[in-house]
Amino acid sequence: MDTMTLTSPGASAPAAAETAETTGLPGRRPTDAPPPAGAGRGTSRLHRLWRGADSDPSWARPALFGLLLVTLVLYTWNLTASGYANSFYSAAVQAGSASWKAFFFGSSDAASSITVDKPPASLWIMALSVRVLGLSSFAILIPQALMGVATVGVVHTTVKKQFGAAAGLIAGAVVALTPVAALMFTFNNPDALLTLLMALGAWATMKAIAQASPKWMMIVGVFIGLGFLTKTLQVLLVVPFFGLAYLIAAPTTLRKRIVHSLMAVGAMVLSAGWWVAIVELIPASARPYIGGSQNNSFLELTFGYNGLGRLSGNETGSVGGGGGGATGGGMWGSTGLFRMFSSSVGDQISWLIPSALVLLGVGLFLRGRRPRTDLRRAAYLVWGGWLVVTMLVFSFMAGIFHEYYTVALAPAIGALVGMGAVEAWENRRRAVGTVALAVAVAAASVWSFILLSGTTAYGDWLRITVLAVGMASALLLLATQWLHVKAVPLVLAGALVAGLAGPAAYTVSTTAQGHTGSIVTAGPAGSNRGGPGGGGGFGGGGPFGGQTGTQGQAPQLPGGTTQGNGTTQQGGPQGGPGGGGGMGGLLDASTPSTAVVAALSADADKYAWVAAAVGSQTAAGLQLGTQLPVMAIGGFNGSDPSPTLAQFQQYVADGKIHYFASGGGFGGQNGGSNASSQIASWVEQNFTSVTIGGSTFYDLTQPVAGSGTTTVQ
Repeated sequence: MDTMTLTSPGASAPAAAETAETTGLPGRRPTDAPPPAGAGRGTSRLHRLWRGADSDPSWARPALFGLLLVTLVLYTWNLTASGYANSFYSAAVQAGSASWKAFFFGSSDAASSITVDKPPASLWIMALSVRVLGLSSFAILIPQALMGVATVGVVHTTVKKQFGAAAGLIAGAVVALTPVAALMFTFNNPDALLTLLMALGAWATMKAIAQASPKWMMIVGVFIGLGFLTKTLQVLLVVPFFGLAYLIAAPTTLRKRIVHSLMAVGAMVLSAGWWVAIVELIPASARPYIGGSQNNSFLELTFGYNGLGRLSGNETGSVGGGGGGATGGGMWGSTGLFRMFSSSVGDQISWLIPSALVLLGVGLFLRGRRPRTDLRRAAYLVWGGWLVVTMLVFSFMAGIFHEYYTVALAPAIGALVGMGAVEAWENRRRAVGTVALAVAVAAASVWSFILLSGTTAYGDWLRITVLAVGMASALLLLATQWLHVKAVPLVLAGALVAGLAGPAAYTVSTTAQGHTGSIVTAGPAGSNRGGPGGGGGFGGGGPFGGQTGTQGQAPQLPGGTTQGNGTTQQGGPQGGPGGGGGMGGLLDASTPSTAVVAALSADADKYAWVAAAVGSQTAAGLQLGTQLPVMAIGGFNGSDPSPTLAQFQQYVADGKIHYFASGGGFGGQNGGSNASSQIASWVEQNFTSVTIGGSTFYDLTQPVAGSGTTTVQ
């Protein structure tokens, strides 16, 4: 006997009636139900907000509110444990909250010497929050958490429209409980805003398809354009199938579909191009240097370091080398078809990828003979194309790759699992429906068992329970027509538990601890992890082949810098390439002592920059400690020609910089500029060193008259 209310707009009326009749569960509310006694206009609006549309099951809206509330609590309860999180971006946020010029360009400091190596859209939101709430960890990170809640809501709403409330709820829950999503929505990298904007793009695309609307297609273009201003070319990975779905399914003529698509492209170019045009047209002397570029050009940054260089591995100025081809190893890990399932990436995102791919294939098969304008098939194209294209690019890109990039896959995975599960359930009388559900549940439980075997944080009970419950549920799904009506909901609940228990455990572990630095990962401490960009996949020694290690104990980078989840140091506790006593390192900032803060803050109004330091993270720590401008020489790695030695010498001659911090990043990487090394050598030879609170600085107002070192306690 069949049961469970998973009906949707795509289900037939007889099927819906049968489902409601065979379950004792709440179904749809009658449309002629009277309003609550004594309800006024305000009460009626609140009632409609709580109850939702008349066609929704009575549980739908309360369940959505519950999901959003749980997501909000999960993402905010320990939010400030990460402090300034990625100090590189937090320093830029602080600068933007103090200077509108720094705000507009995304400068690292309020005096606008250099920008971060991304466009500034995500910084704008955090800087506005800091302007309102003041500089704090909470003010920087709360917008990110709210973006996470919004992403869950957008995915739910988009999926629900064509597949029903149950599908939307499953989709939203999968997104909320994806470990890397919990990480990025409680962190200050631009990936949080990028993910939300792509989800909004999918939502607007489905509305555009349903209405054959040029207005909604232009709105899609605006969301993509804003995504470009968040993380440049990555947002374009979702564009091909957004456009293809509209060209195939919109209920209008082919000519209009093409025109509407071109209008979307125009809106995308305008919504991103205005800022790019301003930056490129303003004289270089009137704006900050474009961080991450070698010739002070945002276009070069976009198509080089942050663009094609990410695919080929040829990124001038970056640290380390690329992946070296289809299966070759490199600084950022082995590339190949199974990279998303590797030891360092799998537990971040891949929990439900096998199930999503199975359900995508079955969904497309079941909708194969529907009319061209079928909205469900269009939804599979939108979300399925997003998943497949983005996953393939991530798998084969040979340049810089970090595990947290995969948050961009979370909305697509969630949507496909929700849509495909409901589609298969509606076809449970056919072998393809029941087999698809059983295979998806079995795949999720087996893969969760494998991923959970990579950590000892939960003992053996969780992985064994997930495997046992999942396999039992998969077998029982094949026999639902012979089960008692009251048993079927238990089987479905078991399937959900088996699919979500593993990622949920990792998500809770992620939000329970703080994360700092440039390279962070989700999950419990002590997980088996690969190198910086991922160990081998199935093609590199099995699903857990390649480099392995302990989270937070990744291999060393050049110059003695370690890379992992936590504090990063270079050349020892206070060292760096330029000598001992540095402040921070390449991948994370350190907190300056009170003596350092006092020294740099003294007479600060006399200087454009109270200090200069090689590398953005070293500068960021000093800037966040003092809330005063600190020049990041050479940008993030110290490999950008900003400033040149001649420019720096002129700044010093003009009395614009007070101190130079020893240590920090290192220049000349992969063909990048070595101006930062020239500057460091010139400073060491010509200015007096001072030790402040255990850290070494050079006072740029005190040229060397002889030799000797002044110590400030």
